[in-house]
Amino acid sequence: MKGILLAALFGALSVQPLLADDKHHTENLTEGEIRKVDKDAKKITIKHGEIKNLDMPPMTMVFQVKDPSALDRLKAGDKVKFQAEKIGGTYTVTSIEAVQ
Repeated sequence: MKGILLAALFGALSVQPLLADDKHHTENLTEGEIRKVDKDAKKITIKHGEIKNLDMPPMTMVFQVKDPSALDRLKAGDKVKFQAEKIGGTYTVTSIEAVQ
């Protein structure tokens, strides 16, 4: 019986970091609106709110995209939530999803 309780306790403790990471990911998402999609250059222009993790104020700017296949699902005018990072000196969208 103690073995089952210990297994349950360790299982519960191992889930906590996953939940914390998911919350951290959600907190780093920024809202924006797609202005232009350039599939050939693998770039996207987004009018966005403050990007806290980059200490960037709201503006419209061009980003590289980490996953070019994401551009197949997006078009100008789409409202999105996204995460961006500075990778090798380039501002890059690392995740993006359209919102209703």
